[in-house]
Amino acid sequence: MTTATEERSTETQRSESTGTMQLVSFRLGQEEYGVEITKVQEIILMGEITRVPQVPPYIKGLINLRSMVIPILDLRLRFGMPPQDPTDETRIVVVNVQNKTIGLIVDAVSQVLRINQEQIAPPPPTVGKVSREYLTGLVRLDGRLLILLDIDKILQDQDESAEASVKEGASEQ
Repeated sequence: MTTATEERSTETQRSESTGTMQLVSFRLGQEEYGVEITKVQEIILMGEITRVPQVPPYIKGLINLRSMVIPILDLRLRFGMPPQDPTDETRIVVVNVQNKTIGLIVDAVSQVLRINQEQIAPPPPTVGKVSREYLTGLVRLDGRLLILLDIDKILQDQDESAEASVKEGASEQ
């Protein structure tokens, strides 16, 4: 008889040997995106967001999440898509990247799925509204296309542009 710990250990070994990874998938417009589940802390409902002056339009503001203040970024605006009012399906995906916690507004969270490394194809030069530099690959699943995002790169560029905005605002005074 096997224990639950032994089963998890076997599952982990199988994942490592077959090169599988788990993703959280979500929608922005008509496109479906995925990020590694290891980067996702949690998924929360849209709530009150406190606006912050002199930041790029895609930075919606701040929220207090269990006594931790985190910035909220609208991925639609970050990718140059038209803004959309929140719906019942709109969620904030809280991610941990580069020792920072950030919330990402998405149209809807689809599912958690497991894929094999062999299923990942390299991205073409451009995909929809997203520059290739933000992609790690594409996965074809049951007739639909899942775009894998390099969340580290997206948030790194977001930090750089936010710092530039703050410096511009300070130099104008």
